[in-house]
Amino acid sequence: MKIIRKICFPFVPVYFLITRLRNALYDYGVLKSTSYNFPVICVGNLNVGGTGKTPMIEYLIKLLKNDYKVATLSRGYKRKTSGFRIGDEQSIVETLGDEPFQFYNKFGHDITVAVDANRRQGIANLMNLEMPPEVILLDDAFQHRKVKAGFNILLSAYNNLYTKDILLPTGNLREPRLGAKRADVIIVTKCPEEIQDHEKSKILDAIAPEDYQQVFFSSIQYDSNVYAHDGKLKLTSLNDFCLVTGIANPNSMVNYLKGNQLNFEHLNYDDHYNFTDQDVLLLSTKSLILTTEKDYMRLKQYEVLKGKLFYLPITVVLNDPERFNALIKSFVKT
Repeated sequence: MKIIRKICFPFVPVYFLITRLRNALYDYGVLKSTSYNFPVICVGNLNVGGTGKTPMIEYLIKLLKNDYKVATLSRGYKRKTSGFRIGDEQSIVETLGDEPFQFYNKFGHDITVAVDANRRQGIANLMNLEMPPEVILLDDAFQHRKVKAGFNILLSAYNNLYTKDILLPTGNLREPRLGAKRADVIIVTKCPEEIQDHEKSKILDAIAPEDYQQVFFSSIQYDSNVYAHDGKLKLTSLNDFCLVTGIANPNSMVNYLKGNQLNFEHLNYDDHYNFTDQDVLLLSTKSLILTTEKDYMRLKQYEVLKGKLFYLPITVVLNDPERFNALIKSFVKT
């Protein structure tokens, strides 16, 4: 795969020109973006996958859901339905997609969870509901220029900063680094818990934020327990289990488990992987399975895995949560 990416390097300038032209057409109003007179917050990235959008959306849900009617709007990647859909009791992974289904399972009684590949159409449908939301959180829509969110949060992982990356197909950038200027807030995610000030300074120099931009640093905090549909176990009580991951970058989780001196084998699948019957048959032979919360949403439907399938939740820890929370709440109020 790496060799193929290197061979494709001559296409990088072509991709640059196409994406740069597209952004310029939106920037100068040739292509139209729709703005809104109610709060729309976008969480996205420049790099492909693995920056922590899902836990960031969940952070915002927890921050706002007690004071406002909140809706999330996602594309519903790899779902088997099309058009606009709202999560309900009949929803499954195949109808919503794994990440929206996760939002619905955790917050479905407090918020509206919707999917639509056309974000502009999705917002219009949400606002036509009998009880429309007061705040809309756009999941992974930074490149969806047809919609102009009132507040843009750009995520970039500590070990894979967009400042050090190049464009597809050789690199992992969806658009040129210049696109970061559209962000109101830039969050460097998946940082070490004790990131040093001199490291922060180097990253800030590389990002070179504009005067209107604020930069935050966040880390992942793992739960001390693992959970199943009918109970939980202490993480440290696990032994000789099978770790199953279908996410863009499982390294943080793998390193965390190794750091706890846990013994496990690792079955690593592609991001948003659709598990086949053969995969499930293989997993059914394992005595204990630990997976991510997103993968759990895809695997929990299989009866043969009941009683042996657990997931390890994560939460986002910001370096300055008071300042960040105040920014978000101030935007929503105004």
